[in-house]
Amino acid sequence: MAKLLRLLEQDCTLTHEQLASMTDMTVADVEAAIQRYEADKTILGYQAIVDWDRTDREAVTALIEVKVTPQRGDGFDRVAERIYQYDEVESVYLMSGAFDLTVIISGRTLKEVAQFVGERLSTLEDVTGTATHFILHKYKEKHLIFEKQEQQEKEWIFS
Repeated sequence: MAKLLRLLEQDCTLTHEQLASMTDMTVADVEAAIQRYEADKTILGYQAIVDWDRTDREAVTALIEVKVTPQRGDGFDRVAERIYQYDEVESVYLMSGAFDLTVIISGRTLKEVAQFVGERLSTLEDVTGTATHFILHKYKEKHLIFEKQEQQEKEWIFS
């Protein structure tokens, strides 16, 4: 079953027939396993990974280091839950090291991200500090390599 999950994680567009042949399972067994994984929340969802640089959508992504005061009985969970409720937040991770949480957010502009950090994130009761890093270029995400765009802008037109 772990092989089925790895295959789905790498390419969730594979058909049940393809998955069956790749895992030596029957199609019915694949379908039942996927339904079971979806029901017990082992599979949380299916998403496309989009190279937004190839579109006209303007966006920035930031990685924010967050220091928090853990709460008795809840540890870091309560503040993490408050943070992941915001629509801008894509991911929240508990970390080891110099800070406690890593928060990944997206916004339309640097100003929008800065406002989120300054007005919403850093003002939360248990947050004691933040450090924001903007992602300048994505090379690889979820095992997928972002290919370089054709540099059409550099074509010269001579008259």
